[in-house]
Amino acid sequence: MGQDKTPARCAWVDPKNELYCAYHDAEWGTPIHSDEAMYELFLLETFQAGLSWITILKKREAFRKAFDGFDVEKIAAYGEEKIAELLQDAGIIRCRGKIRGAVENAKIVLALQEEFGSFCKYLWGFTNGKAVFSKSGAYKTTSALSDAMSADMKRRGMRYVGSVTIYSFLQAAGIVNDHDRACFRYPELRALAGEDGILEE
Repeated sequence: MGQDKTPARCAWVDPKNELYCAYHDAEWGTPIHSDEAMYELFLLETFQAGLSWITILKKREAFRKAFDGFDVEKIAAYGEEKIAELLQDAGIIRCRGKIRGAVENAKIVLALQEEFGSFCKYLWGFTNGKAVFSKSGAYKTTSALSDAMSADMKRRGMRYVGSVTIYSFLQAAGIVNDHDRACFRYPELRALAGEDGILEE
């Protein structure tokens, strides 16, 4: 009898869902330092509000096609004709508010890139470039960090950036590492960060 080689994953991962497993194993919690990848995740997270993340993952490629490969400059320039086109696209989340929010948020992301040098520098600046690891390992939906980032984004005019949404975004982007202690990715990502690159809360 062969041994089960299934890796130990976070409890929320459905082991029967290959898409979820692949996302967890290769992406979730891995620190992002590319503006293109960070913006893609940010846009998808704002559409996720009120929905399950697996719903967004299933529609990810449809979003990529509909939103010009997540090109922030193109999205910032969308007008009424493009918004109307997106509202007819059954492959994405056809919420007028979220689509308009994506356009307005893209404009603000461009402004952040101008002000801070990159979207990533703005985001990682809240932790001085360090990944946050929870001492307790307990599941949370918000934190002081997500509260602060959400408040700053809202002050700048961003939409669909409540603290719960932002905390989920931070987890996915690897700024906050909430992998279970028993998950095979936890020690990998802790080692990747190095002790000098870690904040604990």
